[in-house]
Amino acid sequence: MLGSWSQLQTQSQLMSSSNSHDRHQEEETPGPPTAFHMRQLLVSCADLISQSDYSAAKRFFSILSSNSSPYGDSTERLVHQFIRALSLRLKGHGISTSIAPAAHVFNINNMVTSRPCGTNDKMLISYESDQETLRSCYLSLNKITPFIRFCHLTANQAILEAIQVGQQVIHIIDFDIMHGVQWPPLMQALAERSNNSLHPPPMLRITGTGHDLNVLHRTGDRLLKFAQSLGLRFHFHPLLLLNNDPTSLAHCLPSAITLLPDEALAVNCVSYLHRFLKDDSRELLLFLHKIKALNPKVGTVAEREANHNHPLFLQRFLEALDHYTALFDSLEATLPPNSRERLAVEQIWFGREIMDIVAEEGEGRRERHQKFETWEMMLKSVGFIKVPLSPFARSQAELLLRLNYPSDGYQLRILNNSFFLGWQNHSLFSVSSWN
Repeated sequence: MLGSWSQLQTQSQLMSSSNSHDRHQEEETPGPPTAFHMRQLLVSCADLISQSDYSAAKRFFSILSSNSSPYGDSTERLVHQFIRALSLRLKGHGISTSIAPAAHVFNINNMVTSRPCGTNDKMLISYESDQETLRSCYLSLNKITPFIRFCHLTANQAILEAIQVGQQVIHIIDFDIMHGVQWPPLMQALAERSNNSLHPPPMLRITGTGHDLNVLHRTGDRLLKFAQSLGLRFHFHPLLLLNNDPTSLAHCLPSAITLLPDEALAVNCVSYLHRFLKDDSRELLLFLHKIKALNPKVGTVAEREANHNHPLFLQRFLEALDHYTALFDSLEATLPPNSRERLAVEQIWFGREIMDIVAEEGEGRRERHQKFETWEMMLKSVGFIKVPLSPFARSQAELLLRLNYPSDGYQLRILNNSFFLGWQNHSLFSVSSWN
């Protein structure tokens, strides 16, 4: 293996002018490849693929595969996901590799966490795969990382502050409600605020969109039971997306939404707007115009802080590599090596995203994240005005990190009246409020 590593190390150095080494270093007997070298090989492999030099790219697969594993350190796990995604991209061009990007579903509770990497590793890469597995993985992601809870908590506080005490009917449109985990804390806050005032508890209406009607009904039932335990009047309205296509909803707004007189409307878009992006932004702008026509009191937006929508494959690959390096490093630093939940989140949730960003092209590509500046420009262009997030919202986010995710690596930044949560100096998620 060391001989192969030596040849590929030299080849990679020659192809990358920005990563040159002294001549005497090339003559030394190489040890195992470092994290820097593995990244260098990945980038060189992706560069060759972008130039359609597939035979040269294939020479990198054996060394990358033999030095990666879903059960190793953060670099080995990251390389494992990216090399499978590159293999799948090559397969789309009719080029086979020794890597088998399996598309099976595994049960989180039956996973093993310490065995050699092989071609029979089970990994979910399909968006239409087992929904229960995805649900379990989403809940694990919500538990072991602060990112989803940070987005939900900050958005909830923005909604709470935008709606006056004494408002009798509150209507939230949650685009892609999933399992509704965002809303019980808001329900509690509404009930507590009512108890501390002379006003009766408000009626809460939630319109939740999704692509599975059974999941929507189960979500509504759970939220109803929780609301009843707090003494809140509650109504849930499921709104099915045809073919899991968010653009189908944009064309039927506002007629698809039932609005009541004198209700306060809030629109919640957590990890949703990027789904409208294709090769242009026409569908997104149409959707934003339709939302603005509903005249909401507040709109909350949370998105990944990454540019995964670049039309050039290599630029998209480099951006994804930086983004997921920070994510995997955060999991490495905050979870034990044998964490089954971490393994599931990396292989299923993040692995599926990496597969999409790296292997897919055209209409088939769904993970089209953009950085905050894009959303800010789009929202302002249709007439939305940014609402600064409050000092209390900041203290809540800081408390969330301090109590539940005590690591100096997580960093909260406030820029342009919006919140950014990241790992070390790399921002990963943004949250903003608009009206």
